[in-house]
Amino acid sequence: MTTIIRLFKDEEGATAIEYGLIAALISVVAIAAMTAVGNNLTATFNKVSGALAR
Repeated sequence: MTTIIRLFKDEEGATAIEYGLIAALISVVAIAAMTAVGNNLTATFNKVSGALAR
C-alpha cells in the first residue's frame, strides 16, 4: 500500500513531461521564426538578383 501512495505522490514524471512540452513549444516557435526569416531572406535575394540583372 505504501508503494502505491508513494507512486501517486511522485511528481518526477510530471516534471519531465512539462519540460518536454516546453521544449516542444520552443521548437515550434523557433521553426516558425526561421521560416519567416527564410522567406524574407529569399525575397530580399530575389530583389537583389532582379536589380543586378537589369
